[in-house]
Amino acid sequence: MMPPRGAAGSCRRRRLAPLNEDNGRFLLLAALIAAYLSAGATVFSALESPSEAAAQLRWNRTLHNFSRIFNISLPELRAFLRSYEAAMAAGIRVDALRPRWDFPGAFYFVGTVVSTIGFGMTTPATVAGKVFLIVYGLFGCAGTILFFNLFLERIISLLAFIMKACHERQLRRSGLLPPNFRKGPAMSGVGSLVGWKPSVYHVMLILGIFAITLSCCASAMYTAVEGWNYVDSLYYCFVTFSTIGFGDLVSSQNAAYQNQGLYRFGNFIFILMGVCCIYSLFNVISIVIKQVLNWVLKKFECRCCPKCHKSSARLGRRNAITPGARLRRQNISMDADGQYDSDTEGRRLSGEMISMRELTASNKVSLAILQKQLSETANGYPRNVCINTRQNGFSAGVGALAIMNNRLAETSDSRQSRYLQYPDTG
Repeated sequence: MMPPRGAAGSCRRRRLAPLNEDNGRFLLLAALIAAYLSAGATVFSALESPSEAAAQLRWNRTLHNFSRIFNISLPELRAFLRSYEAAMAAGIRVDALRPRWDFPGAFYFVGTVVSTIGFGMTTPATVAGKVFLIVYGLFGCAGTILFFNLFLERIISLLAFIMKACHERQLRRSGLLPPNFRKGPAMSGVGSLVGWKPSVYHVMLILGIFAITLSCCASAMYTAVEGWNYVDSLYYCFVTFSTIGFGDLVSSQNAAYQNQGLYRFGNFIFILMGVCCIYSLFNVISIVIKQVLNWVLKKFECRCCPKCHKSSARLGRRNAITPGARLRRQNISMDADGQYDSDTEGRRLSGEMISMRELTASNKVSLAILQKQLSETANGYPRNVCINTRQNGFSAGVGALAIMNNRLAETSDSRQSRYLQYPDTG
């Protein structure tokens, strides 16, 4: 018996609705970010609000005591404090500091601008400086983002090359690869283990270890030179490397240091490498978050229609490619199959995944694609086979996502590379 037309029709209309997988992933991520922001605001409010209230009480008590002891009215004292705040905003301090707008100080400033760190300890005060900053930051930030993306591309390629060599060495030790596997023009370079890609989790682990090691080394330097405690140094490293840049702690701001030139060079190298590494780590973590979102969307797939879900689970999928389907459907007559295969609408309403006619056609296309891939692999050509003809210019992603597309195992469009992971060694 055919299922109710309304249930399957509602599911079909839901598939054709504008809320496709990409839009669903975007909305789910937006909801998760909103919940994450709310949770973070709750935690920080609970942690920092009592300290803020206590500091405000101490400051009011100090202000009133100072006014009473030195016989200064509160309005005059507040006016003096406002002038002091304006001096601090201009970069004036009681202790001697390095000049803010000499060439080293200006170079430090433009570095924080183009890297979007923006500590805030130095800001242009003139109208011409503010206008120039708008134009300068527009092209500078764009160029720096391009530099970060190119660094990401090269670090992913380097890690993939190293991990691929280690994987091939492991296969040699286990006897799955002959000793002379990479010899010859057809199997040299990228031709060997052509279907293997590194896992995003392994890349994330390596980048995480490197970022932690870099932060620990930089924190040791800041603790020794700036006089901060180690926790504050780690806090500064994360705030700076992630380009958050609060500005409460800023390195290399004193007037003089011991071995000043060496320290400034080390500070520049640590910040540059830290920002690039954390940027790459953030983008790899975003791939993992995307995998989680895809898993959640699959879990919620068609769950909003219980009636259709029950009917699909109850009806037999005669031609569906599912585990155990062949054993469960041995006694189904071919007449019933022919009836539904001749009627596309009836086949779709029956809840089956794919018909035998479509399976035959898709097998021919897959066989042709696989033959082309094997031919290109044997001749050393890259496998640039377009599987989905409906892809547009942005189907591979934009920015860092496009760079990592098809470079990691979890971002591969085609799963046929799994069959090429272990070549025939017989």
